[in-house]
Amino acid sequence: MIKNLFREAFRYKETQCTIISDKKRRIQTAVESIKHNRKELEEYAKAHPKFLYTLEPLSTRRGPLVAKLMAEAAKKANVGPMAAVAGVLADLAVKDMIRDGCEVAVVENGGEISAVSTEPIDVALSAGDTPLSKRFGFRLTDFPVGIATSSGRFSHALSFGDAEAATVFCRNAGLADAVATAVANLVKGEDQRDAIRSGIDKALSIQGVEGVLIIYKGFTGTAGKIPDIIKVDSDTA
Repeated sequence: MIKNLFREAFRYKETQCTIISDKKRRIQTAVESIKHNRKELEEYAKAHPKFLYTLEPLSTRRGPLVAKLMAEAAKKANVGPMAAVAGVLADLAVKDMIRDGCEVAVVENGGEISAVSTEPIDVALSAGDTPLSKRFGFRLTDFPVGIATSSGRFSHALSFGDAEAATVFCRNAGLADAVATAVANLVKGEDQRDAIRSGIDKALSIQGVEGVLIIYKGFTGTAGKIPDIIKVDSDTA
C-alpha cells in the first residue's frame, strides 16, 4: 500500500468499518456519510419493514438513495435488498470523500470494500479460519472498484450455501455485495467442481460483474477479470 495514508477504524451500531484516505479530515466525511445514510435507511425501514427481511427483490420508488441503490443491486442479483447494505453504505461514503477532494478513498464495511485511488491499493481476503484467510489478497489498480465476499461458513450474514468464500468484483461494492450473496447461496454439495462452476456461472450471468473467486472445500475457482493476486502481511488492509 502507498505511504502517507490515514487509516481509522469506525464502529456505529452494526456497522464496522476501516476508512483509508490521503486526507485525514476526509475520514470524518466518510463517518458522517455512513451515519446519515444509516439513519435514512432506518427511517425508511420503519415505514417499510419488509425491506429488512425479504429474501427477494423489492421495488423502491420513493425511498432514500441508500434504499434505492440497495434495491437496484438486489434486483440484478435476485436477492433481498439487505444483501447489499454494507456495500452500498461503503459506495456512498467513498463518493462523498471523492466529492470532498480525496484522491484515495477506501471504505471497508464488514468485509465489503469500495475504493477509488490514484495509486495501487492492496487488500487482503478474509475467509474465516481457513489456511488461505488473510494470507493472500489483491492489488487494486483499476478504479472505481467494489469487492464483496460472502461465506456459508464464516459469516454472520445469512447464506444457504457452504462456501468458505465467494468473492465478487464489480465497479461498485453494492452490486458486488448482492451478487456475492447470490453466488455463495449456490456453492454447496459433494462435488466441489460442480459447486464452484454453479457459483461462477451465476456471477458471470449478472450484468456489471467483472470477476469472481470461489473457495470451497480445498478447491479454488476464478473467472472473469480479477485484480492481481498477491501475498499479504498482517499490515495489509
